[in-house]
Amino acid sequence: MPIKRPPINSPSFFIGKGDGNDLISFGSGQPDLPPPNQIFKILPKFKDFKYGLIQGQLRLREELAKQYPRSNPNQFLITNGASEAITLVFRFLANKGKRVLLPRPYYYSYPHNAKYANLDVNYYDLVNGKIDLDNFKKNMVGCCAVMINSPSNPTGSIQEIPVLREIEKITQEQGMYIVSDEVYKDLIYERENYFFKGSHVITINSFSKTFAMCGLRVGYLYSTDQEVLDTCITYKTHLSMNTNILGQEMAYAALKAPKSYTQKQVAIWKKRRNLIYQGLVDLGLDLQKPEGAFYVFPKFENSSRVVNDLFYDYRMITYDGTWFGSPGRVRFSYALDVSKIKEGLRRLEAYMKKRGLR
Repeated sequence: MPIKRPPINSPSFFIGKGDGNDLISFGSGQPDLPPPNQIFKILPKFKDFKYGLIQGQLRLREELAKQYPRSNPNQFLITNGASEAITLVFRFLANKGKRVLLPRPYYYSYPHNAKYANLDVNYYDLVNGKIDLDNFKKNMVGCCAVMINSPSNPTGSIQEIPVLREIEKITQEQGMYIVSDEVYKDLIYERENYFFKGSHVITINSFSKTFAMCGLRVGYLYSTDQEVLDTCITYKTHLSMNTNILGQEMAYAALKAPKSYTQKQVAIWKKRRNLIYQGLVDLGLDLQKPEGAFYVFPKFENSSRVVNDLFYDYRMITYDGTWFGSPGRVRFSYALDVSKIKEGLRRLEAYMKKRGLR
């Protein structure tokens, strides 16, 4: 009886599957590095499991306000990961227009969230991971908002500061919203993150990547636009109520970690970036060198077949570029130990040789 091989056509096939039983996961963007020690110190004495504020616990918002110049706690909404923040924001935007502008390749949930909010989508295509301003301006016509994701999932690219400043300027002139997905803002190898300013800017972030707290599902949105906050709080009241109370306390503790915590993490990501990038180049693959996050996005002629073959025949999880609007590429997360990266590269080489791809 042949082993059944159900086709892999969605990230949901892999989410929650980790390493083990000889399985190597280059799939989900889930840091394998430890969270700050500070978050564990609250566990023995934490006993408050009642409903919390819909907007989020006050002291967490107060601590976040210290991270953003001239902000205050009322300008933050704590959400169930960045995913809920995106969901709430797109529903808000549906009251402002019928169309949003998304990058392509995109984080795989963006177009689905737009669809669920009854929004139509225009795309601006990244060129070698970068925004082409002419293409961007052409496709922003008729949109109520633009989405920026820098550093990018899936490309790992960061956008050039002059380009971001120009986008900031033209969106303000036209009264358009900028939705800035910055969940990887602390994981940049080349420079500091650029922070958008303006009355119609909505910043989305998470504790999942910087602090390795994915499963706790704590994210947030920040905006100086009170209408954004009021509307999203109303939606959240009826969708999910408060975000996990224990998770918020742990997030508060994580913000107390010294800056050296993140610096050490970034140094590790950069070392792994160099290893996997050079390994893929040595295999003859075409890809850009990531400048942030922890993904590489090499070209493969038939990305769907590659993802299926690598999982079923070589015990490797990878993500199909088709899910990100970029068929013909495969996303590899290097959020795993160096020894596993090396073994994964060895298996990939064996696969490519067998398929005549090398």
